[in-house]
Amino acid sequence: MVSVPSPNRGEHSVTPVEQPPLPVKMVIAGGFGVGKTTTVGAISEIRPLTTEAAITEVAAGVDDLTHTPGKTTTTVAMDFGVITLDPTLKLYLFGTPGQDRFGFMWDDLVEGALGGLVIVDTRRLDDCYAAVDYFEHKDVPFVVAVNAFDGAVEHDLDEVRWALDIGEHVPLIVFDARNTGSVRDALLAVLEVALSRAEAAAAP
Repeated sequence: MVSVPSPNRGEHSVTPVEQPPLPVKMVIAGGFGVGKTTTVGAISEIRPLTTEAAITEVAAGVDDLTHTPGKTTTTVAMDFGVITLDPTLKLYLFGTPGQDRFGFMWDDLVEGALGGLVIVDTRRLDDCYAAVDYFEHKDVPFVVAVNAFDGAVEHDLDEVRWALDIGEHVPLIVFDARNTGSVRDALLAVLEVALSRAEAAAAP
């Protein structure tokens, strides 16, 4: 908060000026159909910008719809949303496309990001390896969030950690991509791990 002199002559009081919230970029990543678009939409304070395209017969032959039979569209560029967590912090959320054929866009989307939320569907762990490997390779702090489809997960979290081969330093949580509070907690987990990384780097 900054104080400025009052414009009225003869007065020595100051008028506080609120600083705008700090903008922070965060990436929502994961495989095809894990709930990235749903996550952004559940918490964004603006109408999310989505780049959804209809799943054609050709795409259906490439993308596995076994566990998402009702899915009729897919993200082909990105999702974008905004959430002000408090008066000092505003998150800009960028959701990545899930298919490998759109992987060339990831570098641009991740550039400048404070951290990432990697969403996992335990029914299709194979689809999540690429996102985990990407963030590890780029050395970007991230949290792995298991989306509780139908309120349940298929595997124990220790089994998920072992299957994804992620270290204990990577937080592994369960959340519901449809629930605003649950998504907020997941994003706060990303902020916490990113802050811890920054503090460790700044330590003498």
